[in-house]
Amino acid sequence: MEVLPDIVAAEPRVVFCGLAGAASTKLRDHYYETPGNSFWESLHLSGFSPRRLRPDEDRLVAELGLGLTDLVGHWDPRSVELDALVAKLETWRPEWIAFTSKGVAAEAARADGVRRPGLGPRDWYLGGAQVFVLPGVSGANQRHDYDGRPTRLAWWRDLAALAL
Repeated sequence: MEVLPDIVAAEPRVVFCGLAGAASTKLRDHYYETPGNSFWESLHLSGFSPRRLRPDEDRLVAELGLGLTDLVGHWDPRSVELDALVAKLETWRPEWIAFTSKGVAAEAARADGVRRPGLGPRDWYLGGAQVFVLPGVSGANQRHDYDGRPTRLAWWRDLAALAL
């Protein structure tokens, strides 16, 4: 069973990839809809979106030349389907695949036989797209140090500088 349908522009610059599977996400109808999630605010403040979108406006990311997908694609987060993601990326051909947390990136890396990545741009490609690892957007991720940076937004702005 698919978690949420992919929302992807015809020629996306960046596809953001999360990891569904938590019980709380089963009750959601839109990407990054859980309370306290910073995805939509970060998307706006980094320059990817001209205004802060609401989760129920997630379809608008395609109009911004972006995409949203999920690493797993079903409700069992222990079963990563990297081949399915790679096939999608080969079809969509984005410049960047941005994992929306280190945990998501670690799952993809494990499935791809790559060492656990840190934040930022990586020398790692999936389906022709370069990997960028963002800090987790969950409301539970409220640290004061994000791999040497004081905020998550700094990493988002780095991605925007590379992709826009």
